[in-house]
Amino acid sequence: MSFLDHLEQLRWHLVRSTVAVMIGTVVAFLNKSLLFDTLIFGPKSPTFWTYVQFCKWSQSIGANIFCFEEMPFTLLNTRMAGQFSTHIWVSLIAGIILAFPYILFEIWRFVSPGLRSGEARASKGILVFGGLLFFVGVLFGYFIIVPLSIQFLGTYTISEEVNNLIDLSSFISTVTSVTLACGLLFELPILVYFGARLGLITSSMMKTYRRHAIVVIMVLSAVITPPDVASQILVTLPVLVLYEVGIFIAKRVEKQNAV
Repeated sequence: MSFLDHLEQLRWHLVRSTVAVMIGTVVAFLNKSLLFDTLIFGPKSPTFWTYVQFCKWSQSIGANIFCFEEMPFTLLNTRMAGQFSTHIWVSLIAGIILAFPYILFEIWRFVSPGLRSGEARASKGILVFGGLLFFVGVLFGYFIIVPLSIQFLGTYTISEEVNNLIDLSSFISTVTSVTLACGLLFELPILVYFGARLGLITSSMMKTYRRHAIVVIMVLSAVITPPDVASQILVTLPVLVLYEVGIFIAKRVEKQNAV
């Protein structure tokens, strides 16, 4: 195929991926109560699953650091179209999350014609693994990082004279950006796999630049999480584990390429 033919193929893959995202967005938009009352505002409630489990754990060690009756802040909307635009924006992010497995499938469909038969069969397993990793990252971000960030930042005060009136967009951007970013960070082994297949990444390279990678991972964790050291560490640790998994994957790919 010529370069223009490849571009035409890519265009249709992008079109189908966009349609899938739009379908997910419409589904999320029509389920406003589930999207906001249950999911987005769930981490604001003291009865949220994470707070309940952490409260039980803290009580078991003789502390009540994660036990509270209410969040001491109020969400505030200051723009005329603020709630409507927020509804659209959050629905779009939900659509991306819902359609992500299909987006991976379209990426595979674009790449697979250039693979040998054995590589194409192996990449199907990687496709499933990539979807699972993404949703594990989303769940990790939503149930661990988001509630800890909200609990810390929402209850932190410098004085009793100051009341927290948190802007709606600020609260929602914390929930959505952290959740989506964690899902994408957990795709690191998949990026390593395709990078190793293309010869762009080697296991020795990843070992050599391990220290540099740790710094980059810590910086990314600091960017996607609020200024809370605990949240940054919680994001950094699993990504470091995935980096080591990536080294193992790169080794396997190198052995396969050598055959």
